[in-house]
Amino acid sequence: MPLARITGPGLAAIACSVALLWGSFIAERMLVRQAAEERILVMREVQHTQRLRRSEPVSAPILVPRPIRPAAG
Repeated sequence: MPLARITGPGLAAIACSVALLWGSFIAERMLVRQAAEERILVMREVQHTQRLRRSEPVSAPILVPRPIRPAAG
């Protein structure tokens, strides 16, 4: 003799709760994956920007001989 029975509406409520729980779990996993992908893209963009801003040493100036100008005197 059972002490309690699960009614139809109670069973439906349990099923809805389980479905919402799994839906939340799957949505969270998708958001975490998307956030990780966005983080990777942002880090690559930051590294690219830093490489563009990095100053590069210039070569030593080349001394070009100038023609001698006669001085008035």
